[in-house]
Amino acid sequence: MNQILSKLERKFGRFAIPDLIKYVVALYCAGAVIGLLNEEFYYRYLSLNMEAIFHGQVWRLFTFLIEPYGFSKGMGFLISMIFFFFQVNLFFLFGRSLEQAWGTFRFNMYFFSGYLLNIIAALILYFSPLHATQYYSGFQYIYWSMFFAFALLNPNMEFLLYMVLPIKVKWLAILDAAYMIYQIVSSFYSGIRYWFAGYADYASVYFSIAAAIIVALANFLIYFFATRNYKRINPKEVHRRREFRRKVAQGGNTYANGARHRCAICGRTELDDYNLDFRFCSKCDGNYEYCSDHLFTHQHVKKFM
Repeated sequence: MNQILSKLERKFGRFAIPDLIKYVVALYCAGAVIGLLNEEFYYRYLSLNMEAIFHGQVWRLFTFLIEPYGFSKGMGFLISMIFFFFQVNLFFLFGRSLEQAWGTFRFNMYFFSGYLLNIIAALILYFSPLHATQYYSGFQYIYWSMFFAFALLNPNMEFLLYMVLPIKVKWLAILDAAYMIYQIVSSFYSGIRYWFAGYADYASVYFSIAAAIIVALANFLIYFFATRNYKRINPKEVHRRREFRRKVAQGGNTYANGARHRCAICGRTELDDYNLDFRFCSKCDGNYEYCSDHLFTHQHVKKFM
């Protein structure tokens, strides 16, 4: 996967959008405005309704990204506004940190793949026996899945929970993952129960929520495994590191005048120059040690059978 992304980046990297998160947040804010004005308008004309798309309303393939933010009513409205403000700022923090760590192209691809996976999930639900025409959950879980990637990059960063209690990001990510898994199980259970009760419309709501969460987690896992350095667990690499540590632990041989280090190229020891630094070469076959002048310039010794 990492090689595929690298090839795509070389070919299409120039088309990547710098600071994409500000446009993503703009869509999120537009959804909040729609939620304040008329939430029903989104589900009637803009949401990911596959039946409407197949009847010509292709704009829904793009407008579903502006899913309304669920503001509370009455006294809870002020709290909702405060949480929305904090969410927007967190999205900026997560997005810009990930773009800096991954690069502009890969951060773009993270959202593009999440976008496609949501459409695929909607198609699967539509062509399934459930025949769910409306995909009720939009893009919100893709936004929040950025948090898991951010937690991997900054596991020990602390947030103030409820503005008071300091807690490390890694523990928040674990709690969030547990809650998402609970939501998947709970949504599937509710969807199956409504399906067998004959309420297909209600069942499709819960199945959509479960699908959207699974898509967000899958999108995160794809990029998590794509950015891992698998060379470190390669058997040959593991053996090479083990042999290198063994050579270092042996401390080399004892040479004339009690010297413990000697360069295999120039023959100098630490007694000739106390400023010399000696290292074993992990790529040479055998117990070969080199001074700092020849460590990176010597020809590796290989033993052929």
